[in-house]
Amino acid sequence: MDSGGVRPSLPSAAAAGGTSVPDEPRDARVVRELLRSMGLGEGEYEPHVVHQFLDLAYHYVGDVLGDAQVYTDHAAKPQLDADDVRLAIQAKVNLSFSQPPPREVLLELARSRNKIPLPKSIAPPGSIPLPPEQDTLLSENYQLLPALKATNSD
Repeated sequence: MDSGGVRPSLPSAAAAGGTSVPDEPRDARVVRELLRSMGLGEGEYEPHVVHQFLDLAYHYVGDVLGDAQVYTDHAAKPQLDADDVRLAIQAKVNLSFSQPPPREVLLELARSRNKIPLPKSIAPPGSIPLPPEQDTLLSENYQLLPALKATNSD
């Protein structure tokens, strides 16, 4: 991947005041730098966090590129291009991340739901109030034998 074994210069954790393994991969240095830029020092997170982020990133990139290759094959293009990658990223974002409904919608749903009063408990004093039988998992919801149809035999 790197030509001539020379890695691009990137501020390492050692240069930023943290500790770093001398031949740490560039991606791991980038993750450590991102964590540092978010205010987390070297001792404030477990060492395997870097590996978990790298694993997540590699899986995500692999999934996106795999989807982009499927789009390329479907379009019968000779090679993968940036439009296929953009489409794959957009599809991944649309399926993976969803925005919660606006606050106003949630408040309106809560108001309409809270207008319906809770059922009154008919439990005797001192006992535990239970929901109606049709709302419990204890009621019978199966048949051992199917109901036989009445046949007319003359």
